[in-house]
Amino acid sequence: MKSYLVILITGLSLPLTQLAELRGEVIPPINERFSQETEETPDFQRHLLPMFSKIGCNGRSCHGSFQGRGGFQLSLFGYDFKMDHDGLSERIDTDDPLESYALHKATNVEEHEGGERIKTGSWEYQVFLNWIEAGAKPVEKPFKLERLEVTPNEIVFQSAQDSQSLNVVAVWENGTREDVTPLCRFQSNDTSIAEVSENGEVTAQTAGDSHIVVFYDNGITAVPVIQPVSDRTGKNYPQVATPTRVDELVVEKLRKLGIVPSETSRDEDFLRRVTLDITGTLPTPQQVQDFLADKSTEKRSRKIDELLETPAYAAWWATRFNDITGNNINQLNNVSYNNNKVSEEWYEWVRHRFEQNMPYDKIVEGIVMAESQKSDETYEEYCKRMTEIFNDKSCESFADQDSLPYFWARRNFQKPEDRSIGFAYTFLGIRIQCAQCHKHPFDQWTQEDFVQFQPIFSRTRYSPNGTDRDEYQAMLDKIDVDGNLRGNDLRRELARKLGKGEVVPFPALVDQAPRVNRNNKNSKNSNNIGQTARVLGGEPFDLNDYQNPREPLMKWLRGDAQELFAKSFVNRVWANYFHRGIVEPTDDLSLANPPANEALLNHLAQGFIDHKFDIKWLHREICNSNTYQLSWQPNETNIQDDRNFSRAVPRRIHAEVAMDVIAQATSGSEENAVYLSDLKDRAIAIPGTAQGRGGNNYALTIFGKSSRENNCDCDRSSEPTLLQTLYLNNDSELLSEIDSRKGWLAELAKEWQAPFDAKTEQVDAKPKNYDEVVERFETYLEKLKKQKDFEKIKTVKAKMKSYKARYGQAEENTEVVDAKVDSNIDYTSAINTAYLRTLSRYPTQVELQRSLSAVESADNPVDGMRDIMWALLNTKEFIINH
Repeated sequence: MKSYLVILITGLSLPLTQLAELRGEVIPPINERFSQETEETPDFQRHLLPMFSKIGCNGRSCHGSFQGRGGFQLSLFGYDFKMDHDGLSERIDTDDPLESYALHKATNVEEHEGGERIKTGSWEYQVFLNWIEAGAKPVEKPFKLERLEVTPNEIVFQSAQDSQSLNVVAVWENGTREDVTPLCRFQSNDTSIAEVSENGEVTAQTAGDSHIVVFYDNGITAVPVIQPVSDRTGKNYPQVATPTRVDELVVEKLRKLGIVPSETSRDEDFLRRVTLDITGTLPTPQQVQDFLADKSTEKRSRKIDELLETPAYAAWWATRFNDITGNNINQLNNVSYNNNKVSEEWYEWVRHRFEQNMPYDKIVEGIVMAESQKSDETYEEYCKRMTEIFNDKSCESFADQDSLPYFWARRNFQKPEDRSIGFAYTFLGIRIQCAQCHKHPFDQWTQEDFVQFQPIFSRTRYSPNGTDRDEYQAMLDKIDVDGNLRGNDLRRELARKLGKGEVVPFPALVDQAPRVNRNNKNSKNSNNIGQTARVLGGEPFDLNDYQNPREPLMKWLRGDAQELFAKSFVNRVWANYFHRGIVEPTDDLSLANPPANEALLNHLAQGFIDHKFDIKWLHREICNSNTYQLSWQPNETNIQDDRNFSRAVPRRIHAEVAMDVIAQATSGSEENAVYLSDLKDRAIAIPGTAQGRGGNNYALTIFGKSSRENNCDCDRSSEPTLLQTLYLNNDSELLSEIDSRKGWLAELAKEWQAPFDAKTEQVDAKPKNYDEVVERFETYLEKLKKQKDFEKIKTVKAKMKSYKARYGQAEENTEVVDAKVDSNIDYTSAINTAYLRTLSRYPTQVELQRSLSAVESADNPVDGMRDIMWALLNTKEFIINH
């Protein structure tokens, strides 16, 4: 205030920028200040580089490309201030600014491949010229942008072609506020919803919602844009039940859009959906019947709690977490002496923690801070412990260990840059690979951020020689291993000895000690060479201050990155229950890819943190909401909605779940009843990727099980394909499931005393002497019949039947083939059960009558039921979760 009075008294005149700063006002936009000649000197960082970005000079197709253009290169999006200034300095003339080559090129006075980018006499021209005339000063100390304030912060249009201009104010760390609208770049995330001009004027197109993204300096801000899809907004919006905070936040946005949510789903639809989502399993016929008969108003909440306590829940969610942490057998070479066992141990370590409902941050801590060797044991003691675990001779399993070191042992996770990218993807749900080469185009991360993040990962490695090379060699000598063996030959020999129970040296995770300055051994500060590192968005620190270099990572996840850490997991869990994440794609939580409902994501993330990362709390918070329990059947307002959760969107079930529910639907009654608790042979509990051919690998591959090869949630696919249809139509695996001698159809055949052509589950290659062996069996049986040794006959017949079945030559059940089928059997019960087993509902009256006709008209009622089961397994309703 005192300075302002001095100006008034003395009559001094100051530039608009200084006057605005003194008054605490917003500095007027640069196009107004430079619309005519002025003495103001523009700033290289705040004005010149954003202007170059605006007119496209440092874009990918111009001087910002890796090769540059015309021998002149600028940093992509203008974030290497020194490089850009050095390049421009060669093309400007501070003694005669008007003759500057760069100015001539921009105005096309000198022929320019990019054409005229700046008009002579324009405000852009004046900014460039004034900067040169003032000495073309570089950036001595970069300004830190605190935030961008965009007005309005949300746009709600009423009809197409309505328009609204955006105004952008940059707020710098020192409190300076400047209107930077003319220097901003604008982008529409969906031009079919809204378009935006280069000056920030937004024009409505079709009804719906999207975002306009504003770019300036290192700031990125997204502005929601909404155009209602109906007239049911404001006072016209109907009363909608919002029993939970999740529902309130979802409906709050739907009200602006004029979208009315669907009705609540039927009990049978809810039960099928929630059982598949939480446990990857179908409800049994009895569970459907019991749930429908239960008239309690709290039965849905109780069912959610019940499912969260099943072994299938822990198995399925461990599989999903193994996807993002990268449990891939092919990447685990040289980690132990059996890649399959390593993958199993990894999976069981995670499953055990989901079963215990260990807090999410504690699970992650066991991975991030993992150690192979305990602090109180020698390397030899560690190897003895691992030998016992490997041979299942220890009271302790691998899952009981505090650490999961295998995460750091993957072959595709060894270089610091790969670890930087993979760590950010796994635990933060962000993609920083672009920053490896340049400023991230859609996020705040710069190349400098990426470079300074890498050192944190540089001191950790998985050593084949363990933590102590001398002890390693001593152990080799002790077990008498040929000293000339190397590589795979040595590994095979050690694996052989390990199989015999001998203690062998195991690979181990090692953190290299801080580097020592050997040229200054008497240095006061313990001789460590400083190694500067920085977590993303953090302040630089000396990595050598930490004995475990991964300690800053875990502190960061629980500190400054906690919100993002929570959001990434919350978003992925939400995506499992709906057709998409609140942020989609789920692994791209970038500033330019804002959430469809920011308040909803914030609520869930903060609640997750407040509940101390309780994973089951998160499941309950989502599943108990009316939003999750909505019907898939749309109304006229939400039929096109696929991002605001106004209805359940039908989606194909995941690969592992598809394999399991086919097996479950066709299994015998006893097996079907225990699918939630018995994990034997369950696809949802396969440790590794299990892709390719062989066993159920082919089916898992074509149905899109995660390959776990890249840092991308897209490694898992739920897209329908022709191969999936062919598999359900006529693949031998599926047909053998229907006709299994241990399956439900076999049970019906026995109950009805009807013919049944059973298939064997395990078929070996038929030996050359097969016919000869069968003939010997038959000759022996004839001999026994003459001797009337009925007990022996029974034993030999069983052996011959087993032999034939082993090679796919099972005998027909001759005792049943000729049996007369009781024509008075009521097949309604079996048809109801078929529907309950597959679709988790009773058939409609039309479906029941059609099915009865099919069974009664068949030569054999089991054949009729086989056709019905095949048809049900091939319905969209079966393979889709709705």
